[in-house]
Amino acid sequence: MIKETIVVLSGKGGVGKSTVSSNVALSLAKKGYKVGLLDVDIHGPSIPTLFGIETAQIMQTAEGKIIPYLYEGMLEIISVGLMLKDLDEAIVWRGPLKAKVITQFINDVKWGDLDYLVVDCPPGTGDEVLTVVNAVSNVKGALIVTTPQNLAVVDAKKSVNFCKSMTLPILGVIENMAGFTCPHCKKMVPLFKEAGGKKMAEAMDVPFLGSLPFDAEIMDSSEDKKPFIEKYAESQTAKLMNEMTESLVRK
Repeated sequence: MIKETIVVLSGKGGVGKSTVSSNVALSLAKKGYKVGLLDVDIHGPSIPTLFGIETAQIMQTAEGKIIPYLYEGMLEIISVGLMLKDLDEAIVWRGPLKAKVITQFINDVKWGDLDYLVVDCPPGTGDEVLTVVNAVSNVKGALIVTTPQNLAVVDAKKSVNFCKSMTLPILGVIENMAGFTCPHCKKMVPLFKEAGGKKMAEAMDVPFLGSLPFDAEIMDSSEDKKPFIEKYAESQTAKLMNEMTESLVRK
């Protein structure tokens, strides 16, 4: 049984949505909750790469149920990327087939008893997101990821309006890449328009969970295929992510 599902959305690609999804899920698991992470980005599954499990293969039970990959003994992961024989294979599927596979990921996976299922969705408000929202009966709400510049904020607003049209509660907005953290003085220097995500959340009357910096350690952990809250657990950015996760739990 899955108690609560958190859908992670972004209006635009490249804002760090999968990075946020993976670290939120792992942060919850490290707090002792039973957590699953479902990657429904069919055409660009990033979760296996972020966890360094691209070559892992998921199994099936005798009854045909899919068994999630168990990361570090505490986080169950499902992604279409774990089903590909060739990591560079392009998936050329139309909407109905994508909807069928996502529905199978929800209904035909042996998740067990989960406190939280975190769903990493592709950018936008298309077939994949609609399928998840319609197929899962216990969606607690959506987490929206954006970067501060207007180009990303404009599309983040569309995700907010999508949630409102679907009567899907918005748990909060996370502003990623809010500024560059100087490795010497540790101060954050804005690279884009300041507080664009925060101002958008306030203007649209939705919760703002906080900002994450453009941190070289996040890039380094991604290249090293480890979530940054695991590789740099004592860093300021990891502490910020854990604080945001605690705020989600309180909501």
